[in-house]
Amino acid sequence: MELKKVTEKILKPANGIAILLLLILAELLSVLVLIVGIANEETFGGLLILLSLLMMTLFSIMFAGLRTVRPNEALVLTLFGKYHGTINKAGFFYVNPFSVGFNPAYEEYKEEAARRNRTAAAKGQEQTVAVSPVKKTISLKVQTLDNGCQKVNDLLGNPIIIGAVVIWRVADPTVAVFSVENYKTYLSIQTDSTIRNTARLYPYDVFDENEDGASGEKTLRSSALEIAETMQIDLQEKVKDAGLIIEDVRITQLSYAEEIAAAMLQRQQAVAIIAARQKIVDGAVGMVKMAVDKLNEDEVVLLDEERKAAMVSNLLVVLCGNKDAQPIVNSGSIY
Repeated sequence: MELKKVTEKILKPANGIAILLLLILAELLSVLVLIVGIANEETFGGLLILLSLLMMTLFSIMFAGLRTVRPNEALVLTLFGKYHGTINKAGFFYVNPFSVGFNPAYEEYKEEAARRNRTAAAKGQEQTVAVSPVKKTISLKVQTLDNGCQKVNDLLGNPIIIGAVVIWRVADPTVAVFSVENYKTYLSIQTDSTIRNTARLYPYDVFDENEDGASGEKTLRSSALEIAETMQIDLQEKVKDAGLIIEDVRITQLSYAEEIAAAMLQRQQAVAIIAARQKIVDGAVGMVKMAVDKLNEDEVVLLDEERKAAMVSNLLVVLCGNKDAQPIVNSGSIY
């Protein structure tokens, strides 16, 4: 079932400073009426006293309509349960005093604070949460979400530890607060889901490489930037209906899980040793061939096939060995 979307309504509230001055003057006027009523209590003073009390009550209620909106913030207002409008510019304003700011994160924090306080009271402790740090305004600033690391399986089934940071902001505050229960929680859950599903599509690393030393397959280790861009596109598609914009996604943590980290390290070392040996052998064979060809070309020494094979064997041992060769001087005939 498709959800009914709320169309944003931009309010144009009155200037808060002007209304504040008028309310102060009105309160002073009501006090003056009260004084006059007390002074003329025997005649029409009772009516003036009642009028002043009504004026004080009315003007006190009107003070609740004064609202402050900071730069890069928006205030979404509801009136008797219905959407009233949105203030998306900074300043000091006056709105309907019965309208209230709506922020799902604020409401959720109040419930969590009340739950913690009830738990503390049941244990005979003092209240742990008294003042809410969450504001009723919706921040339009660029924010960072770091959900920590999670363990997933890559394409080859190897358990890995992966974590990513998401740079995001609220593009449409009205849609953000009315389309989902809590847009911050919604973003957090969708981020975890996107990271997990994307990591399953790629191997952590590959061990069969091309001749140039580069693998043609994308991996989490070698193609982290490209895979992070894929995560950004997928996550943006999931949260676009919540009025959010994903500015960037970057992988911050990537490693094998502890249970296979040692084995994978040995495997990587073995692959590196084999690759290094291949390079050494290829280079040694080229050097031996060059030496034999040079000897034959300059006719420095004439070797039969048997002696040539012996020299090649000795050169390969010297060039491919892990330790430095110990030279032996032959003072007699090589035959």
